[in-house]
Amino acid sequence: MNGQPLTDQAPAATAPLRLGTRRSALAMAQSGMVAREVTRLTGRPVELVEITTYGDTSREALAQIGGTGVFVSALRDALLEGRIDFAVHSLKDLPTAEPAGLVLAAVPEREDVRDALVAQEGLALGELVEKLAGAGRTARVGTGSPRRMAQLNAWARARGAQLETVAIRGNVDTRIGFVASGELDAVVLATAGLNRLGRSAEITEHLDPELMTPAPGQGALAIECTTADRGLITALSALDHLPTRVAVAAERALLATLEAGCSAPVAALATWGHEYELRLEGVVGTVDGATLLKMSANGPIVLDETAEQQATALGHALAARLLDAGAAALMGERAR
Repeated sequence: MNGQPLTDQAPAATAPLRLGTRRSALAMAQSGMVAREVTRLTGRPVELVEITTYGDTSREALAQIGGTGVFVSALRDALLEGRIDFAVHSLKDLPTAEPAGLVLAAVPEREDVRDALVAQEGLALGELVEKLAGAGRTARVGTGSPRRMAQLNAWARARGAQLETVAIRGNVDTRIGFVASGELDAVVLATAGLNRLGRSAEITEHLDPELMTPAPGQGALAIECTTADRGLITALSALDHLPTRVAVAAERALLATLEAGCSAPVAALATWGHEYELRLEGVVGTVDGATLLKMSANGPIVLDETAEQQATALGHALAARLLDAGAAALMGERAR
């Protein structure tokens, strides 16, 4: 960094930076990736500081504990109290409101946004449902996400297919274990997480976003630090990928305008088209799949210092259209 101290506190050049992370295998893998990149960029060692969040210890379903922030608050407290220097989150877990004293220093380039099916006998969703129906059985598919339940149930209703969604909690091993043990016929997980854990070979089908629109921010990471640490903000900004940051800004603006948390059946995906045009898809539904409201919006984005504001405006506008069409009544209790 041209001989300049990395932080305002001017620590010794070799003093390790403290990266706060959840204890799960996926969180540790994601944080390890970021740690290596920060060391490469700065020459500073990075030590992982494991922090247990409420979402890790609670056994309740996310919909019951109000998923917004349950995996994030403890890490943010550690930042504000000076126990860690920066934190890595799965961006889809991040509340849309930015707390005082903290800044989203970097959003690295996004991984695969799709959801993935891990099913018995390596079957795709349609094959699984058809085979079990032929045997007089209903396919049982596990997920902890009301968003996934809404879209799976809507898919089944549209085809007259026999499918039961089952609410589950647990880490990747636990969830895939339900399939291995025969307790469930399949589970749905984020492709990005399986890729980062080196477990992509266990995916039996990537679910097309037309069937399963992802969660706002899915596949992206958020690197957060305090606003006071200007040197660290500058260093971390080298990891920022502007097209990803802008795309997730649109998705999160839609989520924020709907006042929906990460446990609500809301999906959003922003994709880049020709000549910097951003296309935003928004989905709101009922968990039983009886109603699924889908809308999209397109807008040109200039990748300059106003790009996030442009994307945010696109997200707000699409959310307003969804609300006008009755989205609020579909989501149940809205986040506060």
